Amino acid sequence: MCNQCNYQELLASVKLEPTEQRLRVLEIIGNNTFPLSASNIHDTLDRGQAINRVTVYRILDLLVEKQIVERISTGGRSSYYGLAPNENHQAHPHFYCKECGQMDCLGPETLSVDFSRFEKIFPGRIDKLEMRLDGICKNCLKKNLN
Repeated sequence: MCNQCNYQELLASVKLEPTEQRLRVLEIIGNNTFPLSASNIHDTLDRGQAINRVTVYRILDLLVEKQIVERISTGGRSSYYGLAPNENHQAHPHFYCKECGQMDCLGPETLSVDFSRFEKIFPGRIDKLEMRLDGICKNCLKKNLN
């Protein structure tokens, strides 16, 4: 969650007009403590004011393309969305529960990767690193014990 981000400034920094719908999508993503699916985002937006599902997907694609939002893989066909790292929002790993599908943010300090050796031998450019731990969350473990 990033309560310090100015969404209008984020959009302006990548030369995107701060439309009401784009701002609403960013607010939903930024005001949550965990990444959301496109369906979760649509449903939350649609409760306040009707919005077309395709419009939500197009906005998400645009925000991912402009690196304001990051698309986080679940390992399957679905994805979750969270704010991309910026000056107020550090890059961090995620935990994905294979049983219930919940995606949680982990603190930036929980996992670290030293790229210095890798960068010396890798001939290309790395644009994104996604760290995701998969397993079963504590709630699902408790359910399985009962």
